[in-house]
Amino acid sequence: MNKSNILLFNKILFFGLIVVVALSSIFPFLNWMTSWLALILGIAFAILLGNPYEDKTGNITNNLLKVSVVGIGFGYPISAISELSTSSFYFVVLFIVLALIMGFIIGKIFNVDGKIADLITSGTSICGASAIAAIASAIKANEKQISIALGTVFILSASGLIIFPIIGDYLKLSQHQFGVWAGLTIHDTASAIGAAIDFDKAFDKDIAEKVATIIKLAKVIFIVPLVLLGTYLYKEGDKKFSFPFFIIFFLLAMFLNSKFPEFDGFTTIKAAGKKGLQISLFLIGTSLSIKNLKVIGIKPFLQGLLLWIMISVSSLLAILHFIK
Repeated sequence: MNKSNILLFNKILFFGLIVVVALSSIFPFLNWMTSWLALILGIAFAILLGNPYEDKTGNITNNLLKVSVVGIGFGYPISAISELSTSSFYFVVLFIVLALIMGFIIGKIFNVDGKIADLITSGTSICGASAIAAIASAIKANEKQISIALGTVFILSASGLIIFPIIGDYLKLSQHQFGVWAGLTIHDTASAIGAAIDFDKAFDKDIAEKVATIIKLAKVIFIVPLVLLGTYLYKEGDKKFSFPFFIIFFLLAMFLNSKFPEFDGFTTIKAAGKKGLQISLFLIGTSLSIKNLKVIGIKPFLQGLLLWIMISVSSLLAILHFIK
């Protein structure tokens, strides 16, 4: 096969796999598809064949993720926010601050480049790639620094998507406990909600998914003060940042669910949002090529790994003690 035929085959297979993920909830013979399998499919495709649309996938994934999260919001009434315990929101603030402090210290111990360390810490403490993108603009990080931070966070977030439901099942966590844990400690919104969806499959209700989604979006709001802090610490940074407006649309979707509870279409929209989330995870996987993984380096990865383990373990112990 010549290069043009190989590229054409890659493109056809790329879209074919997206169709498989998208239709997995419609056809019974595809009901084996889960969030972590969608991610694994994407990673395998990137490693074996390479993403033919690597330069475009990032923006598409980011936008699809936001739309999917809003779609999931149509499945819950606005009162769902008040159902979360006060301690859950205390945990959000506490572990964001704790992650920022620990990330700074670990970065210094491993002598990681200052901006890379800050990006990894931001991605771990808030919401993965979205936080990294926002902070990068404030501190004027270059492409290599951003790539290293994104690669580190993507690997760890993908690991959390696969490992967390197994640990949650082994420890017999309640759906509420798992939702708080996933929302607090799995980096990317897609992976956190995806892990909660997989965990919920053993139960009758989507409680973990609801809790993880709300916790994650509560964390996203903290991008704003974090960007302002980054702008202050790095005087050369431009002071522009993008407010995550999709949070407002998510809340609006929940409000509409409360206002028109009899409307059956909301269930379909929520299901479409979940499916969009799986497609987002597949696309995220396609960005984890060998070339991108080689860029990371051992010290930044160790910083991200150690920070993530410390936050995951400490938050799990606190959740087991304070949340039922």
